[in-house]
Amino acid sequence: MTQAPADLVLLGGPCFTADAARSWTSGVAVRQGIIVALGEQDARAMIGPRTRVVELSGRLVLPGFIDAHVHPVFGGAERLRCDLTGTRDAGEAVARVAAYAEAHPDLPWIVGGGWSMDQFPGGAPSRALLDKVVPDRPVFLLNRDHHDAWANSAALRTAGVDRDTPDPTGGRIAREPDGSPAGALHEDAANLVGRHAPRLTEDDYLHALLEGQRYLHSFGITGWQDAIVGGYLGYDDILPAYLRAAREGRLTAHVTGALWWDRNRGLEQIADLVERRAAAANLDVAVSRGSGGFTAGTVKIMQDGICENLTAAMLGPYYDGTGHTTGNTGHSYLDAALLAEAVTRLDALGFQVHVHAIGDRGVREALDAFEAARASSGATDNRHHIAHVQVIHPRDIPRFRQLGVTANIQALWAAEDAQMRALNEPVLGPERYAQQYPFGALLRDGATLAAGSDWPVSTPDPLQAVHVAVNRTAPDAPPGTPAFLPDQALTLGDALAAYTAGSAHICHAESYAGSLEVGKRADLAVLDRDVFAAPRTWIGAARAVLTLAGGEIVYEG
Repeated sequence: MTQAPADLVLLGGPCFTADAARSWTSGVAVRQGIIVALGEQDARAMIGPRTRVVELSGRLVLPGFIDAHVHPVFGGAERLRCDLTGTRDAGEAVARVAAYAEAHPDLPWIVGGGWSMDQFPGGAPSRALLDKVVPDRPVFLLNRDHHDAWANSAALRTAGVDRDTPDPTGGRIAREPDGSPAGALHEDAANLVGRHAPRLTEDDYLHALLEGQRYLHSFGITGWQDAIVGGYLGYDDILPAYLRAAREGRLTAHVTGALWWDRNRGLEQIADLVERRAAAANLDVAVSRGSGGFTAGTVKIMQDGICENLTAAMLGPYYDGTGHTTGNTGHSYLDAALLAEAVTRLDALGFQVHVHAIGDRGVREALDAFEAARASSGATDNRHHIAHVQVIHPRDIPRFRQLGVTANIQALWAAEDAQMRALNEPVLGPERYAQQYPFGALLRDGATLAAGSDWPVSTPDPLQAVHVAVNRTAPDAPPGTPAFLPDQALTLGDALAAYTAGSAHICHAESYAGSLEVGKRADLAVLDRDVFAAPRTWIGAARAVLTLAGGEIVYEG
């Protein structure tokens, strides 16, 4: 019986399947959004009179990338507001704020984000810098890590934040010598001002999601796990935006939503999380040709902060920058016993738990919680994971494999850049500094790796992150730059597999995504070159030129 012709056939280039055998093929045929043939001969045989044939001319085909930890709504909103992403120093950041304010004279507030801590002394920008360019309107800008905010005097006055305002639980107000707020608001202190900023409308959130989706598709990304589906640092709950996009057929990616664990509440919120999961399950929108899907079976718990502002939870104290220890070991947002109880209950209810842990104590507390859940309910298929894993005590590396916990890596950060040298090295000390981002050790011990960007914290471009995972240098590093802890590097195949099959695993999407296999959804990325054939120092220069989601072209460069 003759098969119906394909809608699309790609020929003339290598295809990395990212399947379990890491096999290669050449040629892909797609019909009705599904891969129906692999290999040059079989794909060519499916060309009909109406088949679109893409001649690859040696370009590489990959499974669509899946970002395992990303914030597309927040990133999309920043792209539509005062976006400081990519500014090179404080002067450029302030100039961009001034230009945006001048271009939008009717806005009551200037809101946006994307500034980098390493551009300011001590990682804390001052309100005075903003006051010089916007003295008459409130300004509120999240940093690229989304852990801190920068406010001008007008914003602080509007929020009633002054020298007598105490630091909130889980946050800190940077202060001038007389106790007045200096302009930087760390962690939960950002909410003191953020909750007064104008709220986005339902349409704004939908537009932000669609802009985020469009932007991610331009990098070859066809699926993701949104790491905060809930209200956070001035943003309202984004679950309605996802539900609306899915109902209206405007979600072309397949998405797993990680429901936000409110650290100001306790175990009583689990009932609410069950209801929110059910709201997504009731969509009845299946992942199909040209249409994505949305599920919300994950809960995101932020267990600690970041090293740069000394809130990542560490087993030992931070240093003061002169080689002396301090009394500060960072902050665990959930008491270890509460974390273990929460994870145990969520696991028993079939939730996947996605934990943010940067410090070695934060990682250990998360692993202890997963161990408690396993002791209570046995091994499950919930596929829990820990994101960021910047510092891991060597004794804890085997526990990822032993407990079936995936390491969700943000590989772009594993390069020794200006922020790491200025803000991490002095406070971590040499021993912990050498324990950062141990991807190689995790993989050698048998851990599963998934990969994500944390955009808008950093670029969503998977190839930039893969470049660092392989080279342990920044993509724009000058030739001859020493690799940062080179024994923790990954091979190119392992890094790409983490960003495809590994991420599909934690999204429970391996039946239809994450690898090129007949019968799977046609989620494909075509690069402008074969990165396996090029020098490894060129990986970061590669670009996606074609992205297919469910067989439909969602980006063409």
